[in-house]
Amino acid sequence: MRRGRAPVVYALNMLSVPLIAALALAGAEPPLDLGAAPARFMLTDRWYLPRTLDELAPDGTNAVVLVFTTTACPIAGRYVPRIVELELSYRERGVRFAFVDVGADTSMVEVAAWQVERGIGFPVLKDFDAGAVDALGVTRTPEAVVLDADLKLRYRGRIDRQYRLGGARPDRGREDLREAIDDLLAGRDVSQPTTAVDGCRITRPRTVAPPTSVVWASDVVPIVNRHCVECHRPGGEGPFSLLDYDEARANAEMIREVVAQRRMPPWFASEGHGEFVNRRGLTAAERSVVEGWVLAGAPSGDLAVAEEPPELPTDAWEIGEPDLVIRQLGTTDLPADGYVPYQYVILPHVFLRDTWIQAIQILPRNRPTLHHANLAYFKVGDKFKSSQFITGQVPGGDPMDLPDGIAVRIPAGSVLGLQAHYVTTGRAESDKLSVGIRFPRAPVMKRLRHTQVTDTKFVIPPHASAHEVRATRTLKNDSRGVGMFSHMHLRGRDMTFRARTPDGASETLLVVPNYSFDWQMSYRWGGEGKRFPAGTKIDVVAHFDNSAFNPFNPAPDEAVRFGLQTFHEMMYGFFFFLDEEEQLNLSVDPKRGHAVDRSE
Repeated sequence: MRRGRAPVVYALNMLSVPLIAALALAGAEPPLDLGAAPARFMLTDRWYLPRTLDELAPDGTNAVVLVFTTTACPIAGRYVPRIVELELSYRERGVRFAFVDVGADTSMVEVAAWQVERGIGFPVLKDFDAGAVDALGVTRTPEAVVLDADLKLRYRGRIDRQYRLGGARPDRGREDLREAIDDLLAGRDVSQPTTAVDGCRITRPRTVAPPTSVVWASDVVPIVNRHCVECHRPGGEGPFSLLDYDEARANAEMIREVVAQRRMPPWFASEGHGEFVNRRGLTAAERSVVEGWVLAGAPSGDLAVAEEPPELPTDAWEIGEPDLVIRQLGTTDLPADGYVPYQYVILPHVFLRDTWIQAIQILPRNRPTLHHANLAYFKVGDKFKSSQFITGQVPGGDPMDLPDGIAVRIPAGSVLGLQAHYVTTGRAESDKLSVGIRFPRAPVMKRLRHTQVTDTKFVIPPHASAHEVRATRTLKNDSRGVGMFSHMHLRGRDMTFRARTPDGASETLLVVPNYSFDWQMSYRWGGEGKRFPAGTKIDVVAHFDNSAFNPFNPAPDEAVRFGLQTFHEMMYGFFFFLDEEEQLNLSVDPKRGHAVDRSE
């Protein structure tokens, strides 16, 4: 009799294997037990900093809700307003929410852009290595996890029953996530601690197999020559040189991390809006080569056959030999550690006549100490005014060097002033700033202009995580856009530029979704630039994170206003353009930069 039943038992056992697997994938038998604390994992924030669960749960936290998502999952996208609604309703009850992006090939910039476009004010984090996926046992998006005040698992499953793979029902059905949070806050056992999720399956990060043939000399050197040695060279902004194999090998794992996360080369504009001539970034194939080289042990190959590096500046003056160099009087002394407030430097030269400049460069004597500097002109006796901004020096940026026929005008009676942000290096340092200027050789046809789309009257409330500030400026004449530049301080989160033309059309020009105070770069259109008719309105929207979760926020308990120091805030959207109708046709003295009368 037992022999007669064996085939049935065997068949049931065989059926149970895929059934158990399916239940596990659906959340019915999760690998992490309810009431247990997950294994330690790290998430990455918009600043590319590693963050722990503890940082999501400050004092007074009663629950942490993580909602796993991808930018591509349509069901996850449909649930964003629902999660935003829930976060707002539970914020004052000590429930902290965060989205966790698990897209296998999504950059942090695009994750941040997804956050900006959907108006999400709370953290959106990236799970680059699937550490959170593994630790919490999630399998699909959007899957929600609820942890208690001790960061132990209390719920994992769906948000509600409205949106599913096959469509949507007219009502939400049982609101499983809300019910779980309510049970937890009431001190009850969660009545349904696990529910099935039928959203988008999570794809794990791509694993690069260690290749047998990728070597530094023939495979990696061409990539770093194209994308990296501009900064990673002796005397450059990079912390080590990639012109030297030994230095590259000594930093191989760091190189792999920043390449895999797309932190390097630095670029902070969303791919969805605008094409910029100075865009940086590696292709997927290039990233695979670099990651594979590191995994293979960073082999050198035959260094004798390595591609020669591109032609790099051999002189400190990247604009060529300046016609005029103005040096700071004295030096700026810096402490070994701590915070250094903005330093203001007035350069000892008065421009007695209107002066036209084609190229200009800010040059520190001690490059590692200078984080960035802004250069402006102002009349003798006036205060520093960013409205008279000329150019800046930023990590990874390049000096202003305009095409023939275009120049910047410094009005008669002006001097140049620098607003310099220094950083400490662990020892006492000093610096001395110089500005090099090259005057035009060809006739000047157009003046480079800019408008500052700014608001200086804002007040950012304490603990606001996405405070919005807006400003608008109108282009009076037909104009040709050259580029844009965003400037905020330590609480700056994102900035968006839009154009509204008189015929009612609207276009997003630029989204900087994860603004970095450390990498303030310009975004420039190539060729003839971008044309805008007279009357076009340039709108700029910025958000500021004054919350305690912002790791650089000096005082989340305080309201923040406009000010010149970094513990204040600024909101400047610089829009650079040319007047299409302008035809100056000025001949300029190449030794002094003054316009000359051709009849003389």
